[in-house]
Amino acid sequence: MAEKKKILYIVEAMGGGVFTYIVDLANELVKEYDMYIAYAVRKQTPENYMEYFDKGIHLIEVKNFGRAINLVKDFMAFCEVQKIAREVKPDVIHLHSSKAGAIGRIAFNGKIPMFYTPHGYSFLMEDCKPMKRMIYKMVEKICAKRKCTTISCSMGEHQETLKLTKRATYVSNGINMEELQSIIDKTEKVAHPFTVFTLGRICYQKNPTLFNEIAERLPNVRFIWIGDGELRENLKSPNIVITGWVERSMAIKYAVNADIFILPSRWEGLPISLLEAMYMKKICVVSDVIGNRDVIDNGKNGFVCSNADQFVEIIHEAQNEPKEIREQAHKDILAVYNTKVMAKQYSEKYREALNCV
Repeated sequence: MAEKKKILYIVEAMGGGVFTYIVDLANELVKEYDMYIAYAVRKQTPENYMEYFDKGIHLIEVKNFGRAINLVKDFMAFCEVQKIAREVKPDVIHLHSSKAGAIGRIAFNGKIPMFYTPHGYSFLMEDCKPMKRMIYKMVEKICAKRKCTTISCSMGEHQETLKLTKRATYVSNGINMEELQSIIDKTEKVAHPFTVFTLGRICYQKNPTLFNEIAERLPNVRFIWIGDGELRENLKSPNIVITGWVERSMAIKYAVNADIFILPSRWEGLPISLLEAMYMKKICVVSDVIGNRDVIDNGKNGFVCSNADQFVEIIHEAQNEPKEIREQAHKDILAVYNTKVMAKQYSEKYREALNCV
């Protein structure tokens, strides 16, 4: 039997949707490849994160990875990932998130097939000052000249990539439907008031200020934010419940016993939380940004909103929305956005690259 090819994932943003994505993809690909993951722990990384991964996956912590720019720590992380690659001797390297993408593309010379998935470009992050965003874009332009193929996770992100490099392709995010369904099947459904929820870190990107405004204007509706974060004080409306970081099974329990999922983000890659809500047949109401509008076909499988007035109007009317919208959302996930399809497409990219070496 032929020895499995080694795939090395280098991941800085090991939390939230990226964490779920890495878990689902690696657990599927380990059936075909020898998987190594070099990663950093973030505040939102589950304490028991190792339990999420197949036991055949090799996990290697990068001590000096950090989201913020820090020249000393970034250089140390650069040295760490080079050392890891020398020891692992991978056949393919895949970089995930902007920090890993920059460090990895500089660290490696392109002799080994290399891929990069941004999961939302840093230069599109509106919480950054214009000068910092300009620096991020300049770094992406410089790194784009390296021998590396960028695989975007949404069509909107792919369009941005094509402005930087022609070495670009697209594989949509997917979710592990079997794992999600097994949790749903074990979840008790209870009587509850009409409930709107979202999931993720309470940060500028996820727009808690808009979430709070929507809640204030719908005082008879219960709102739940599944997660925690530095801007939790922005959620002041008395009808908002903040769960804090909870186990995945508990997060799904909150979601199952809610009616509408909203995602008022200022920017996105392609949100896993949205895909999972669609699978659960929730009415999904999202902001008009890359990632969200790549998935939601307004009025057919959910709703796209540009301001608070539109969010409030849709939520107010949603109790009478036709079942067809929920069903169409679910069908779209089954057809396109599932882990097995995603893993197969990534495997094809890796094999094409290996055959060209």
